[in-house]
Amino acid sequence: MRNYDPADPAVHMHSLLNAVVLPRPIAWVGSRSADGIDNLAPHSYFTISSLNPPVIQFTSIGTKDTLRNVRQTREFTVSLANRELMAQINTSSAPVAPTVSEFDITGLTKRSSVKIDAPSVAESPVSIECQLFDTMEFAGGDVVVFGEVVWVRVDEDCLTDGYPDVELLAPLSRLGGPFWGDIGTVSALNRPSADEALHDSDN
Repeated sequence: MRNYDPADPAVHMHSLLNAVVLPRPIAWVGSRSADGIDNLAPHSYFTISSLNPPVIQFTSIGTKDTLRNVRQTREFTVSLANRELMAQINTSSAPVAPTVSEFDITGLTKRSSVKIDAPSVAESPVSIECQLFDTMEFAGGDVVVFGEVVWVRVDEDCLTDGYPDVELLAPLSRLGGPFWGDIGTVSALNRPSADEALHDSDN
């Protein structure tokens, strides 16, 4: 085993963690500045924080347009990043000026939200509307943004028996370096009961 010490300046922890904590789902975050400029950017540090209340989170690596907008307006959307939109997702990660809307440079369509002002991506099969719940800033300047979910929309064509179907959604993930991933092979395995688990451990 090779060992890596985070205190060693020769160790690039960003690249190392990105290469071993994977696959990472992508929050394709839509926001609107106080001046009315719409922003769209992918954030690959993204997960569910809480179910009651429903809260999701993404991390801003440093202060970027998304974080500034969310702090100003206290709201944002997350659109599902899927295989079909990979090129546009990548384009929206470019470090353009705050006065430039990524909706414009990607050619994507804005979808108006139901509960908030920030738009989502109309071409995406899922949109999640959030109001800012809280933020947590680390000493190095990275900020975790927590958003309380106030509305969710899912394309009817991506539902099976009324439930979102992962194969129809075709979500993308980020891997290390320039690499992206999709869902690949999907396997079903039900969680065992305590008795089943204990029985299996005896055999």
